[in-house]
Amino acid sequence: MGNSVKVTCVDPKTGKEVSTIGPANAPRSQLSQAAVNKMLYVLKKEQS
Repeated sequence: MGNSVKVTCVDPKTGKEVSTIGPANAPRSQLSQAAVNKMLYVLKKEQS
């Protein structure tokens, strides 16, 4: 197994998809939150 994992987040409203990569030993909640934060950043950036 590798030392990293890819986490993908899809916004159901827009269909926009973002991905982030994190350490394989990180808690799932931390990886999920990182993906959600990236999605929020992308959506906010597109609005401005």
